[in-house]
Amino acid sequence: MDYITAGESHGPSLVALVRGVPAGLALSAQAINADLARRQSGYGRGGRMKIEVDQVRFMSGMRFGRTLGTPLAIEVANRDWENWRARMAHEGAPPHDLVRERSPRPGHADLVGALKNNTDDCRDVLERASARETAARVAAGAVARSFLASFGVEVRSYVCRIGDVEIPPEEVARKSGVFSADRVESSPVRCPHEEASRQMTAAIDEAREAGTSLGGWFSVTATGLVCGLGGFAEPRERLTARLGAALFSIPAIKGVEFGLGFAAGTLPGSRVHDEIVCTPDEPGRIQPARASNNAGGLEGGMSTGEPLVIRAAMKPIPTQAAPLRTVDLLTHELTLASKERSDICAVPACAVVAEAEVALVLADAYTEKFGHDNMADCLARFEAYVARVARVAR
Repeated sequence: MDYITAGESHGPSLVALVRGVPAGLALSAQAINADLARRQSGYGRGGRMKIEVDQVRFMSGMRFGRTLGTPLAIEVANRDWENWRARMAHEGAPPHDLVRERSPRPGHADLVGALKNNTDDCRDVLERASARETAARVAAGAVARSFLASFGVEVRSYVCRIGDVEIPPEEVARKSGVFSADRVESSPVRCPHEEASRQMTAAIDEAREAGTSLGGWFSVTATGLVCGLGGFAEPRERLTARLGAALFSIPAIKGVEFGLGFAAGTLPGSRVHDEIVCTPDEPGRIQPARASNNAGGLEGGMSTGEPLVIRAAMKPIPTQAAPLRTVDLLTHELTLASKERSDICAVPACAVVAEAEVALVLADAYTEKFGHDNMADCLARFEAYVARVARVAR
């Protein structure tokens, strides 16, 4: 299962084309819209979220609430398009009063993209490089999430740090990095720790007053995975590499770690590697398991069957209310960066996008292992695999 998106931030709509979805998967716009709403939420979001109310429209690949096994096309309309018709027209000449975006923002794709594509109007670049594009990714990821649910897999996320405010590490360790969805979604910043959540909202208020933005860290978890997803024989088979690439494709992500992550490089192996033990599974049967999950559910590029635990770092949004210095692309004179309507903090929303990317990679791994023609065959192969692994574990 893979996807591609199209569309500009202020164009008519965003489109996601999802391929490799098995026939017979029950799917609803309501379920996808729920994830889109979570992407739009979070304390510190900007004015664009007051304009857009993201809703999907199926364009192909569906009939009577079930997938057909053909490419699934999903559209998310941009309400703000009505205000940008002249400036973003697909045909015709530019309006005579068009203002070209010549002052690229530090930290954004503006400058390098303009140089790459031989333009002095950053609008040609920033419209596609905008994080607005991730709405289409979340729509695609919701399809993957529905598919994974058929196999008992749940993908969740939570915010663990904004600015210099962090959930106490001992609280994360106590929960093994897995928190209830209710605790996460009831927080305005999607942080399951009440005091940290309060301090995070205060930090966002301070950043707003200072005319700047804040980044942070979030965690994505996947529970219910079978062991053996991914591969070890070739680099591109490794689930670690595929998940890392998917997360780094999200705008503003600057770091990704699995399980102990960077801390694993500071400890002796005896404190890093998860010992393999036998635990009771069913009467008369034992099941190999890990005594800990420092690896974050991945060994040798494959899933272990333990919860997948990933943490990622997001840099602050490049657009500043108090703009940074830059250079005018036409005159080459020092000036201040352009200002787009933007967020103060989008870490809670970025975590939802990361859920989508993780779900898409995992769904691809499941279809790779169990097929993608139709749901009945996929589930039959899955059940046979689970039964075979259980026999080996006797």
